[in-house]
Amino acid sequence: MEFIAQTEDGRTVRYIDGKRYLWLASLSGPLIPMLTVAAYFLAGRQPAVLTFPLIYIFVIIPILDVFFGEDQHNPPEEVVPLMAEDQYYRVLLYVGLVLLYAQFFVVAWFIGTHSLPWWAYLTLTLGTGFTSALAILVGHELGHKNSVLDRIAAQIATGLVGYGHFRIEHNRGHHVSVATPEDCVSARMGESIYRFAAREIPGAVRRGWILEKERLERLGKSAWSLQNEILLSWALTAAIAISLVATFGLVLVPFLIIHYVYAWYGLTQANYVEHYGLLRQMLPNGRYEPTQPRHSWNTNHKYSNLISFHLQRHSDHHAHASRPYQALRDFPELPQLPSGYPGCFGLAAIPPLWFKVMDRRLLAWADNDITKINVDPSRREKLYRKYGQPDYIQDRSDVHEVVLTQDMRAG
Repeated sequence: MEFIAQTEDGRTVRYIDGKRYLWLASLSGPLIPMLTVAAYFLAGRQPAVLTFPLIYIFVIIPILDVFFGEDQHNPPEEVVPLMAEDQYYRVLLYVGLVLLYAQFFVVAWFIGTHSLPWWAYLTLTLGTGFTSALAILVGHELGHKNSVLDRIAAQIATGLVGYGHFRIEHNRGHHVSVATPEDCVSARMGESIYRFAAREIPGAVRRGWILEKERLERLGKSAWSLQNEILLSWALTAAIAISLVATFGLVLVPFLIIHYVYAWYGLTQANYVEHYGLLRQMLPNGRYEPTQPRHSWNTNHKYSNLISFHLQRHSDHHAHASRPYQALRDFPELPQLPSGYPGCFGLAAIPPLWFKVMDRRLLAWADNDITKINVDPSRREKLYRKYGQPDYIQDRSDVHEVVLTQDMRAG
């Protein structure tokens, strides 16, 4: 399909999205667990086959990112409104949502009706949990749209993994305080992914609930009313879980718990790498500078961008939240991740290795001035001394108290 637009000076711009049909790769995530179940039967019920989803995520995708390389191409700005109106890209999100529910029910049926070794049960559940985290990604894209239908679909998407607070927390919390010490969803320099998860997951739930409660109070309604979007999404999650346990028995309980928790952790991994250590500077008026593309880590790796609806061009998303995924841009001199997200998730799983690779990039982004970095308070003194700012600790004796107070207020 060709998009045709006019420039301000009357020139005609013609553009064909070379990735138009490559976006179908975004459907591969939910297809993988279903194909794995089919392969189990085709291979004569070999349980080793059930490890494939995890192998695909953490081995095959990083290899494909290396093989296909990076894509720095941006569509002409004149055709972006036409691309945003093209329903093909929106339909892909809905197809993805249907497939995500399908893969969840297929795997639940499979586990509920087949006796598996514990390790096969666990690896298939983990792989399915990670691919189900894509439901939050679909909900993320739909939740940024203005359509009521899209926003309802966003809540249905996050209901698959019990993360119904996401849209409220993400749009009205994270996007407001991103890349600041107040944001429970922005990782700090020196903070391992495991420490981050312990702060981010409960912090996001609390902030989402507080924001929704405040919204309802302004409307004169109770937080426990049927107008509470979080409760409605959680009710969907509960109804699905109860129905599955009633149908297949207690064998589904570990599956559901692990599936939900690992799907949450899938989002945690993305949140961790997206803003690690980046900091918006405080202005003289006491407010933070506006969010710019440089306040998010970016990566242009082709394959992992295609399967994640361009989530990895996160820099443009945070600077222009309403811009559709198919038109997200690359910019010069953005902070760049060393790999696509799955590769970075593997790196983050080994904190010393993550710090070794990323702290150097972070310091380069801050022109070697660690005072311009969002640093973990518990490691602040050590990091400041390591990177040449020992006097700064004495000049800011209240820094720990201020950061903790702000976190409790925002979280």
